[in-house]
Amino acid sequence: MSLGRTDGTPGAGADRGRSGRARPRTAPGRTGRPPLTGPQRFLLGGSFLITLGSFAVLPYMSVLLHQRLGLGLGTVGIVLAVASLIQFAGGVVAGPVTGRIGLRRAMLLALGLRTAGFAALVPGLTSPVLAVGALLLVSAGAALYLPANKAYLVEGAAEAQRPRLLSASSSAFNAGMALGPPAAAPLVMGSPGVLFSCVTVLFALVGAGHALLPAGAADRPSDGSSDGSSDRSSDGSSTAPAAGRAPGSGAPHPGPSPFVVTVLSVYAFMFFQHYLALYAVPRTSAAFYGAVLTGYAALLVVAQPLLAERVAALSYPAALRWGFGAMAAGMAAIGAGGHAGIAVGGALLCLGEIVLFLKNDLEALARSSAAPANVFGRQRLAAGIGAFASGVVGGQLYGAAESAGSARGFWVAVCLQCLLLPVLLLRRRRTARDP
Repeated sequence: MSLGRTDGTPGAGADRGRSGRARPRTAPGRTGRPPLTGPQRFLLGGSFLITLGSFAVLPYMSVLLHQRLGLGLGTVGIVLAVASLIQFAGGVVAGPVTGRIGLRRAMLLALGLRTAGFAALVPGLTSPVLAVGALLLVSAGAALYLPANKAYLVEGAAEAQRPRLLSASSSAFNAGMALGPPAAAPLVMGSPGVLFSCVTVLFALVGAGHALLPAGAADRPSDGSSDGSSDRSSDGSSTAPAAGRAPGSGAPHPGPSPFVVTVLSVYAFMFFQHYLALYAVPRTSAAFYGAVLTGYAALLVVAQPLLAERVAALSYPAALRWGFGAMAAGMAAIGAGGHAGIAVGGALLCLGEIVLFLKNDLEALARSSAAPANVFGRQRLAAGIGAFASGVVGGQLYGAAESAGSARGFWVAVCLQCLLLPVLLLRRRRTARDP
C-alpha cells in the first residue's frame, strides 16, 4: 500500500504521506487540499465497516439480554451502563497504550478484543455470563480503537488538513451507525448466531487489513520514549514534539476549555438523542420517528464534510454561539410539535452537532502538546461525562414535565439551557478574540 506517488510532485516518493512533510505533495493550484493517502482511505472505509458491524449488534443487546437470556430489566440497565462507562471513560487509556505499543498495534489490539467479543456472543446465546463478558470485551475494544484510529488518521497532518480528515471520519462512522440496525433486522431475532458469526468474520477481515498498514513514527517507540518525539528520523519526519502533532500545536488559544465545552455539548445534545422517541412516537408514529433518524444520519454524513472548512475557519466563541444556537432552535422546533416541527428540529440539531463536535476536537488538538491519541481519549471521556449527566438530569426533567401535564415544557427547558450555555462559557472571556 504505497503512499508515495499520489501526484508525482518532486520528492513525493520519499515522503510516506503521514509525516509533517505531507504538504509539498499537493498538486499545483490545489493549496491546502492534498489527496488522501492510501492508509487514510483504508481507515475511512474501515471505520464505516467497523461501525456497520457494531451497530448491527449493539442496539439489540438489551433485547438479547432481557428476552432471550432472561435477565431482569434492572440488571440489563446496569450491564449497559457499565459497558457505556468502559467505552467512554476507557478512552483515557488509549494514550498511554499507544505511547507504549504504537498506533497500529493499539488498533490491532482493539480489533482483536472486539473480534473476540463478537465471537463469544455466539456461545453467549445460551449463557448470560458469556454474553455479558462478550459485551464488555467489545466495549473495551471500542474505548481503545477510536482514539487510536483518529490519531493515526491525523498523524503528521497539517492543521489545515484536520477538518477534512476528521469530518470524513465522522461521516464514515455515522453512515455505519445508520445502516447497521436495518441491515441486521432480518437476522437479529430469528438467526442471531448467524449475525454474530458474520460480524466476527467482518471484524477479522478489517483487522487483517489494519495489519498491512505502514508503521509510522508513533508506531516505533524506543528506549522508553512514549511520545515518539525523538523517534521520527527513520521515515523522514520531523520536529513535532509529540507524534502526530502539526507544527504550532499547543499554542495558547483564548476561550473556554475544549474538554468542558465537549462535556456540555454532549450533555445538551443527548437530551435529543435520549428523549425524542419518548416524545415523538406518541405524537406522530414509529415510522415517522425512524424516518427522522434516517434523514438525520444522511444529512450528517453529507453535510459535515461540506461544512468542515467553514467550521474550522470559525473562531471558537463564534462556533459556540452558532452550535448552541442551532441546538436551541432545534429544541424549540421540536417543542412546537407536529411532523414539521420535529423534522426541522432534527435538521437544526444536526447542524449544531456538526459545528460543536468537530470544532471541539479541532480546538482540543490545536491547544494540546500531547499526542493525538491522548487528546482524543480525553475527548471521549468528556463525551461520556456529558452523556451520563444528560441521562441523569433528563430523566428527572422529562418526568417533571410530564407530571405537570406538558411534555413540551421539557423541550423549552432544554432550549433555555442551550441558550445560556454559550453565555456562561464566554462571559469571563468577552474581551478575548481569536486571531
